[in-house]
Amino acid sequence: MSSSPSDEPKYTNRLIHETSPYLQQHAHNPVDWYPWGEEALERARREDKPILLSIGYSTCHWCHVMERESFENEEIARLMNEHFINIKVDREERPDLDAIYMNVVQMLTGSGGWPMTVFLTPDGEPFFAGTYFPPEDRYGMPGFRRVLLRVAELYRTRRDDLTASAREIVRELNRLSAPPPTRHRLGLEILDEAYQSLARQFDAQHGGFGRAPKFPSAMNLIFLLRYYQRTKKSSALEMVETSLTRMARGGIYDQLGGGFHRYSTDERWLVPHFEKMLYDNALLSRLYLYTYQVTGNEFYRRIAEETLTYVTREMRSPEGGFYSAQDADSEGVEGKFFVWTPEEIKQVLGDKEGELFCQYYDVTPWGNFEHGRSILNVPREMDVVARLADIDGATLRQIIERGRTLLFHHREKRIKPHRDEKIITSWNGLMLRSFAEAATILDCEDYRWIATSNAEFLLTHLRRDGQLQRTYRAGVSKLNAYLEDYALLIDGLLALYEATGDWRWLDEATSLVETMIEQFWDDDEGGFYFTARDHEPLIARMKEFTDNAIPSGNSVAADVLLRLAHWLDNPEYRQRAERIFELIADAVRRFPGAFGHLLGALDFYFSSPKEIAIVGDKHADDTRALLRAVFERFLPNKVMALKDPREEEAARRIPWLKDREAIAGKATAYVCQNFTCQAPVTDVAALVEQLS
Repeated sequence: MSSSPSDEPKYTNRLIHETSPYLQQHAHNPVDWYPWGEEALERARREDKPILLSIGYSTCHWCHVMERESFENEEIARLMNEHFINIKVDREERPDLDAIYMNVVQMLTGSGGWPMTVFLTPDGEPFFAGTYFPPEDRYGMPGFRRVLLRVAELYRTRRDDLTASAREIVRELNRLSAPPPTRHRLGLEILDEAYQSLARQFDAQHGGFGRAPKFPSAMNLIFLLRYYQRTKKSSALEMVETSLTRMARGGIYDQLGGGFHRYSTDERWLVPHFEKMLYDNALLSRLYLYTYQVTGNEFYRRIAEETLTYVTREMRSPEGGFYSAQDADSEGVEGKFFVWTPEEIKQVLGDKEGELFCQYYDVTPWGNFEHGRSILNVPREMDVVARLADIDGATLRQIIERGRTLLFHHREKRIKPHRDEKIITSWNGLMLRSFAEAATILDCEDYRWIATSNAEFLLTHLRRDGQLQRTYRAGVSKLNAYLEDYALLIDGLLALYEATGDWRWLDEATSLVETMIEQFWDDDEGGFYFTARDHEPLIARMKEFTDNAIPSGNSVAADVLLRLAHWLDNPEYRQRAERIFELIADAVRRFPGAFGHLLGALDFYFSSPKEIAIVGDKHADDTRALLRAVFERFLPNKVMALKDPREEEAARRIPWLKDREAIAGKATAYVCQNFTCQAPVTDVAALVEQLS
């Protein structure tokens, strides 16, 4: 950032008034940035200038690099200001724009990523696109300065050609937004085909799928857990356990502070891209909890709890919302906050215990990262290290645990990575479900309270006149919510209903479903659009079906509609979910790994879900014992409802609760499946037998 001797910024642009931390990071560039909006678009039309659209996010390493190299460069900024109307977009605030123009980048270049750089006509139609550009020619890429001059010249001398090209790109975008007609309906065999496809891609040595860079793929692993539950095929569980063990022992997991980094740059999960995203930790904490349910292995429980502790400590706002992300960089250096040398560790732990700690966590004088520094990871089992060090295993375990605590507190004195404190509805919905399910699986009141306060916050601060807002920061909520915001918040509220037995959350979820259908459903072709009916017009109205970093809005919508159809006995909800399945049947057959969450919804759809009613005082010990018996098991294909005799609303709304009563004044469980009910039971052992 350029500044005067008085430390006052030399430049300030319109982004200073935005709430997005990413946009504010560019508020003192010499570039005359606009946020996306009518002011910028109208100026482009009035002055007949092309638009330079730059899209990124606050924890994006190469976004920071391009800012330092180009957007803070006064000469490059002069070219941008002279020839273009410059618009900055936070992709996390505006996933609609990001999806449209990322499709353009991929169409024109064959790949995508951030920072995204797209040149548009004054009407917003794209004609040239790329990602990161260095300031001068290098890495085999044209320099940004040269790109700017060339695009400006082409716009001046070959306007008609560019305009024709832009219109063709827009036609192709609109064609892409609707999947081709499906030739085959989906049947139960799709689950077997998806399993086989994932098995072919599985890395049996290191876990995960494919080669470097390697992402955690939580949704596909959750599907494999469900597939194991359905078929008892041991190889499905082995894929999950290998992946979870390797990830949790790798550098992608923060061995001191808990929580997962974004992805691994290598196939061994050693060197991460160090940013931490809320959505990854929501999905992974849930995956580890489910695997704990299936296996009973306390290791998976510990990783889930440490991850939720990290989120509570670092990512929870005082108001109850969850922040978006922590940066990869601190003090301008990627990973600096997280890496160590042997000397640093021994200064804190002493020579003897420090040496043992280094042996266990792979900290060496030559390092496993840049500049001789090391990322903590666990390449060997505790007993192997103990044997090599000629020390008792229990003693080594105590040393390691004590060392983790001391080094964590020492690390807290370092300059922390930047935290993006905007609160996004969809990502909060993901985390809401994770805390709600942790509350039930681990029977933890603290998690239940965190989930409840998050739901209260979201429905109070991110809802206006019955419709959701996308983002909140510093007391300001704004931007129309997208399909994913509705679907994922509904998903979280349904989990909270099961965690609390409070009818309010099911009622709120149902109300949001009705708004989602009214605002997003395509009455002609079926499926949900990404943007609402009253959203600003853009060059394309997209539908998103494939999972990306978070599950797609359509797959989550199908899932919640199926479950609500059971709770509320509403066949229309089931029919809408079926329509989504019909739309994308062919795509799921071709690329099952891109539909992990939808495969889970299909697993529910092809099953005979258990309807479990618990009747009793929600606070009484016998009721809680029955609830624990339900939730300590991995039962993904179930819906559970609680009827507290003092609260009649649930019984009035949920048809299969109506005639359920407690037997002899004791908490009573009713289990029904496939239109048949088993005998009501009051004994935990009898309930466990019915659920098996």
